[in-house]
Amino acid sequence: MRALRILLILVVIFGGLFVIADRVAVNFAEGEVADKLKTSENLDTTPDVSIKGFPFLTQVVGGALDDVQVGIADYEADTGSGGKTIRIDDLEANMKGVEFSGDYSSATASTATGTASVTYDELLKAAKAEPTQVAPGVTANIVGLSDGGNGKIKVAVEATVFGTKLPNPVDVLSTVTAKGDTVRVHADNLPSFGGVEIAENRVRAITDFEQKIEGLPGGIQLDKVQAARSGVEITVKGSNVKLAG
Repeated sequence: MRALRILLILVVIFGGLFVIADRVAVNFAEGEVADKLKTSENLDTTPDVSIKGFPFLTQVVGGALDDVQVGIADYEADTGSGGKTIRIDDLEANMKGVEFSGDYSSATASTATGTASVTYDELLKAAKAEPTQVAPGVTANIVGLSDGGNGKIKVAVEATVFGTKLPNPVDVLSTVTAKGDTVRVHADNLPSFGGVEIAENRVRAITDFEQKIEGLPGGIQLDKVQAARSGVEITVKGSNVKLAG
């Protein structure tokens, strides 16, 4: 019995040491991947990296991590327009099947899914902010975006008719979609400005707009987009996504 007790105590001690060693190793790996990702994506701040699954060391021996979660608070994505960027808030990605090199200088996930958001103020930069003539004597421009409910964006359009600015912006409910690397806003119904007859294509030149979002980390892509309370919520996905290298 005494020998059995000693054996059990040793098992507990060595098990505890293994857990400690495993957690130390995973913390080191998370820091290394975060630093490499910060450098490769030219980030201002270090991203959050969390390696899931236990034990970590057996995953290392296998050369691949089951599940890695990455969080980036603010990411300046390319818009494909003269070096301009658009700020992506709270970009979170869940990476599966991450293969890596021994020094973590390269790491690639077989698949990735995640979420991100863009505020209405940020998306407004893509809209027609300056008054534009839509008919003789009529100019219009978008002055605000907000949540229209039921997954719609409410687009506020200000108009001036024959020198008189309409007292209130005209609200237009619009549908937001993602196609490829582009977020598109399309009016469900066209507004009327002071009863003046205006061709549809002229009105849509104001109400409808789109914003490219390119160069997301690791090559992940836009999947779906939906209007929410403070901005548009985006789901992203990708395959062979590079965390580093």
